Amino acid sequence: ALLGVLLAVSVITFFLMHAIPGGPFDAWETQTAQMIPQELVEMLEKKYGLDKPVYQQYWLFLKSAVRLDFGYSFYASGRSINELIREHWPYSMQLGLLTLAFSSVVGLGLGIFAAMNPGRWPDHLGTGVSLFCWVMPSFVFAKLLQFVLAVQLRLLPTSGWEGPIYWIMPVLANSLGPILTLQRYTRSAIADVMRANYVRTAYSKGLSESRVTMIHIFKNALTPVVTVAGPMTAGLITGSFFIEGIFRIPGLGWYTSAAIGRRDYPMIMANTLVWSALITVTYFVTDIIYALLDPRVAYVKER
Repeated sequence: ALLGVLLAVSVITFFLMHAIPGGPFDAWETQTAQMIPQELVEMLEKKYGLDKPVYQQYWLFLKSAVRLDFGYSFYASGRSINELIREHWPYSMQLGLLTLAFSSVVGLGLGIFAAMNPGRWPDHLGTGVSLFCWVMPSFVFAKLLQFVLAVQLRLLPTSGWEGPIYWIMPVLANSLGPILTLQRYTRSAIADVMRANYVRTAYSKGLSESRVTMIHIFKNALTPVVTVAGPMTAGLITGSFFIEGIFRIPGLGWYTSAAIGRRDYPMIMANTLVWSALITVTYFVTDIIYALLDPRVAYVKER
């Protein structure tokens, strides 16, 4: 299944990428406002195989990709794509994992307290935070944080990724979507479980509230949260175009955004396949965890 998904994604991405008028060297001329001699363009196209028909270019790419060789960047001074991914991905992973840790604490905490206290101030607080995360775009919030905390109050640096003090604003801005998702799913899941018959039966047997909460409520409410948390994690560790660009974090998201603008075909293809592979593997792992958490779920081979 994974190979089929990656093959379909590679075909769609490759041919759509080449269907856009112009080429990588046209984009270079546009960005630098410098003309490239036609002889040099032809030499570069021959070097990178861009003079061949598109289907031949795809076949050459596919033969290299199965060996995890994505070629060389058109713009990074002849550096290989694998080398660039190894260099930039750690920044995106660090941002993603910090975002996941912070948003999990806030989102799950708000969701749990809201579900356990319906109609009270924790519920209103969780709803208010969720509405804020819903209506506030992350890139707008990022600019607002920069203006208030960096420019006006001078408490934090405006950009960079050189230490913990640089991590605060990017993580806060990048956490809006995950906090919204985790808070709403957690609250809804716990509220549904609390109305279930087996929870009422547990209370009627005289079990303590803490025991019912930990064993019957939280365990059964965790499965739908895991369903959304897995793909969300894959999306976070592959980088954010907007956040990395605004805060000048040299991660994979920022470099992918730059590669799209430059028409750096090898980099675009490699990042697309990496993201697709992570999403697919995450869904597979999520299904396994789902079955472990809920014994009623079983995966059997269809006859």
